[in-house]
Amino acid sequence: QVQLVESGGGLVQAGGSLRLSCAASGRSGSTYIMGWFRQAPGKEREFVAAITRITGSTIYADSVKGRFTISRDNPTKTLYLQVNTLKPEDTAVYYCAASTRVSFTTTQTDYNFWGQGTQVTVSS
Repeated sequence: QVQLVESGGGLVQAGGSLRLSCAASGRSGSTYIMGWFRQAPGKEREFVAAITRITGSTIYADSVKGRFTISRDNPTKTLYLQVNTLKPEDTAVYYCAASTRVSFTTTQTDYNFWGQGTQVTVSS
């Protein structure tokens, strides 16, 4: 099992920044892809970004390219999401997820482990 705990969410004005963190514990060595998803009020959960645990390759949703940066620190088993130039439409609960797949995937069902989420609210 892998446990994931997010932190770093909060209330921020449009144009502001936050750094979300996700601490992994347990058998995290079995996971190769780490990702962030988000769910806005009344909407389905959507893919935001993913990174390979070993090589550090990344992919992003078009809506966040150039504004969000995903990174990981393997020694501390921590995943990050730097979110810049925030917009009100970025308001959502942000979830950290981990997959045992060895290739990139943006499909939620391919992710085996999930955190409880952290709320990001962007005011206009």
